[in-house]
Amino acid sequence: MNLGPYAGFIIAAYSAALAVILGLIGWVVADHRAQTHTLADLEARGVARRSSTREAVSSTREAV
Repeated sequence: MNLGPYAGFIIAAYSAALAVILGLIGWVVADHRAQTHTLADLEARGVARRSSTREAVSSTREAV
């Protein structure tokens, strides 16, 4: 495969783009783990999520 006289630039550009994409994926995975840990910590302290209380309230209203 002949990339011509700009082969170095092409390879560097693709390498930089790949590094940025992998960095973003790593950042999202790390943030997801941190958010999951924070949520588990809050639930362990007794703080409930609002979505779960709405479901409980609506199911209680339907039962009545």
